[in-house]
Amino acid sequence: METSSAGSLAAFNLAAVAAAREAAGEPWHEFFRVPDLSLGLYVLAADSTDGQSPHGQDEIYYVVSGRGVLRVEDTDQPVGPGSILYVAAHAPHHFHAIEEELTLLVFFAPAYERTE
Repeated sequence: METSSAGSLAAFNLAAVAAAREAAGEPWHEFFRVPDLSLGLYVLAADSTDGQSPHGQDEIYYVVSGRGVLRVEDTDQPVGPGSILYVAAHAPHHFHAIEEELTLLVFFAPAYERTE
């Protein structure tokens, strides 16, 4: 089961979320949303290009697996399993130098809204 919900509680299974993302064939899969928060799984292949643009929301990345570098404005931060990274709303950022497929749990606050 990917999700269970009972009023004020929602529970997720990461393997099920990953399977749903893979089945959709997209690198980004949002799996939870309330007005003040959304969560998604973002996967970037080794040697791929992360083409994201700045978001209007604060963002937290949790690196589930893989290795690469997160560039925020002009600062590079190496990332690997267990890394937790904050990116402020509107800050230009992207992953690069992806050595191993990156699997990222992404938290947006407030909930993500596309601004392109």
